[in-house]
Amino acid sequence: MRYEFTFTEPVTDAVAAELPQLGRPAVGRAVGSAATTLCGYVEDAAQLHGLLTRFRLLGLDMTDMHRLSD
Repeated sequence: MRYEFTFTEPVTDAVAAELPQLGRPAVGRAVGSAATTLCGYVEDAAQLHGLLTRFRLLGLDMTDMHRLSD
């Protein structure tokens, strides 16, 4: 399953490196000048919950999350 996550502030390259399974979308969506969108494949609910925990530990403020069509 592919998911897209949007954060209120820019995600630095150093923080993005901590999330190797996610990347920046090839075509950006207009979500605001300071917002960052990352997307990637999530295997199952356990991995999704693990990502949500990592976001919190990295201090990322997520404003949106949704599943994308494969």
